Amino acid sequence: MATHEHEITEPVDLCLPDGSLNPAAVGWSRKPLHRANLRGWGRTKRWEYWCVTTPTHLVALTVSDLDFLALNTVYVLEFGPGGREFECSSVVPAGRGVRLPDAVAGAPGSEDVIVGPARPTGGKVRIEIRDENAGTRLRARCLTPDRLPLEVGLLVSRPEGHESLSVVVPWSEQRFQYTSKHTALPASGRVRVGSEILTFGGGEDNDTWAVLDHGRGRWPRTVDWNWGAASGRTDGHTVGLQFGGRWTEGTGSTENGLCVDGRLTKIGEELDWQWSVTDPLAPWTLRTPSSGQVDLTFTPFHNRAVHTDAGLIANRTDQCFGHYDGRIRTDHGDEIAVEHLLGWAEDVHMRW
Repeated sequence: MATHEHEITEPVDLCLPDGSLNPAAVGWSRKPLHRANLRGWGRTKRWEYWCVTTPTHLVALTVSDLDFLALNTVYVLEFGPGGREFECSSVVPAGRGVRLPDAVAGAPGSEDVIVGPARPTGGKVRIEIRDENAGTRLRARCLTPDRLPLEVGLLVSRPEGHESLSVVVPWSEQRFQYTSKHTALPASGRVRVGSEILTFGGGEDNDTWAVLDHGRGRWPRTVDWNWGAASGRTDGHTVGLQFGGRWTEGTGSTENGLCVDGRLTKIGEELDWQWSVTDPLAPWTLRTPSSGQVDLTFTPFHNRAVHTDAGLIANRTDQCFGHYDGRIRTDHGDEIAVEHLLGWAEDVHMRW
């Protein structure tokens, strides 16, 4: 079922010279083509979020510039009973020293991103996102809450021709978001916690996958959203799932797509998300009501709950990690069984 949304195939500026949304930028693309030439201050948000998963653990890196502050975070989770979980976050007032480029950080032709001191102490965080010939290099350093040194060194591959999903979501001429979601990217490397080494991927049967959430836009004061993503091998295919909900309703755009063996199926239909707000660890369901392209159950095993109210920012997030099961269908009519595909689904209320 082809989407009704406009497909963009040539480079385009996100904004007009006066800083408002460029009508020609509204649509979606199979690779990043937008230049996020944002202007103005106060409602502008920029971020790069990378999450790299294995069957036993994950690491997520965030570099964000929210105008009035920057928030840079390293998060590590080991799955299973007794698995370690810790987060190192650095708040930078007014975003001093944090500059995110108009395009995907660390991609060919874009700028690298480096934030924080080379040898961070206290609550400081060092994160590097760099372009290398083979892909994107992710590095991070910080001290865990137990004051153990944490070092991240990962390489995310860029397979030739691998497609992603980039979308502009237009609330109005002055409020809009450009999001570029990349799933099912092979990754490898290691994470050191104190004297212990966690190995990520490598070899022919690599089961380490990276997901990128690249965002640039001008946001309303409050917004609610769902986001779900997963990557892995299932039913003889390499599959990446990318789903959104609530925040796109009424805009004519969605951030829903399937990446199967590196090829994107764009889904223009809003998904029907069902989950328990009071018990986010109960199973979730995600379905396309009309097309039948998505029929999935997400079963969480861990909830990363973040509930904060810090004046300018209030955040209630339930980011659940777990597995997707069910079925999906590509634009070519291929039915694919999804079995135990590792990923996450989240419910967020944000005031910023």
